[in-house]
Amino acid sequence: MLTNIIYLAVFIILAFVLSIAVKAITRGVEAKQIIKEEKNELSSKQSNISSMEIIDQINELKNLHEKGVLSDEEFKRAKEKILK
Repeated sequence: MLTNIIYLAVFIILAFVLSIAVKAITRGVEAKQIIKEEKNELSSKQSNISSMEIIDQINELKNLHEKGVLSDEEFKRAKEKILK
């Protein structure tokens, strides 16, 4: 009878420990997914900012070309350098 009570207590403790482990693993996986999503979002924002900077630089070159500060060849070389 005493051994049955001990086995039951051990089983209850084991079940409790396993439930805690499953919760911890689940939280870890969720946290990893959230971090991955945040990195992807940050990367897309940086890419949008980079695109806007390139557009601004090309517009500035266009304005200089229209004012006659840059020749056609200088404008083409500068634009190619920005786009690389």
